[in-house]
Amino acid sequence: MTNNPSFASTSLPRHLVRGVVGFGALIAAVALIPVLGLGSLLLAPVGLLALRGCPTCWAIGLLETISMSRLRRSCVDGRCQLTVAGHAHVEQPGHSD
Repeated sequence: MTNNPSFASTSLPRHLVRGVVGFGALIAAVALIPVLGLGSLLLAPVGLLALRGCPTCWAIGLLETISMSRLRRSCVDGRCQLTVAGHAHVEQPGHSD
């Protein structure tokens, strides 16, 4: 178990595939009850496994995955700052944060 509380995936396409599989299986589990009976509920664990057990956490992870490619957090000497990827934070003389 890692110490990182992030729900983000390593890539946006991978995260979206997990969402399609997860939500698709959960929806199919309920929608197919009239056709397949209660056996269709066997799809629910597949959906939860794809979503890593928590649909809300998946949604939070989607936002984190999107922002990961746009924002960078760096901490030096106990001072952290958030910058846009590809842009360096330039501190102006005479100004302190």
